Amino acid sequence: MYSNDTQPRRRLTDILANGQCGNLRDAWNRTEAAPDFAPLPAGTYECHVHSVELFNARTGTPGVKIRFDVCEGEHAGRALFHDCWLTPAALPQTKRDCLKLGLDSLDKLESAAVPPGRIQCRVRVALRRDDDGTERNRVTRFDVLRVDEPERDPFAPTDGADAGDASFDFGANAKPEGGAS
Repeated sequence: MYSNDTQPRRRLTDILANGQCGNLRDAWNRTEAAPDFAPLPAGTYECHVHSVELFNARTGTPGVKIRFDVCEGEHAGRALFHDCWLTPAALPQTKRDCLKLGLDSLDKLESAAVPPGRIQCRVRVALRRDDDGTERNRVTRFDVLRVDEPERDPFAPTDGADAGDASFDFGANAKPEGGAS
């Protein structure tokens, strides 16, 4: 038992539906464990901006974390993070990077209102080695290539179609007076 709780440890049969325990056990026995993720090799990657969030470092320093998702090549699906700091010394670089994403005011930055659609960027990545030998990725630069149009909701009205459009008769399928259909 790994937990210090006084509750009894849950078993697989407690969390799986009928008959799934055997299937999971078979799949577990057939599955190779995935290797740990290593940092991406230094280079340039095509990425989409996944998110922009405000955060505090462990030291308390306020910052902006930009997450990029690699969208092409053998590393597609991997994430890269770019930390921008909200300190007087770093503010010019932070503002430069935020402006690239259309975040031209603190209000937009606070709401993380990146422009609608998917922002595709070319991201330059370096490999950084800490004093203890740990390797990490560092985004050294990114350039916006384009903003893809957002996917259109197939149920959204088309341009020019509104409630006053006579092309659809809202009462056409109502039951006639008297209840006959």
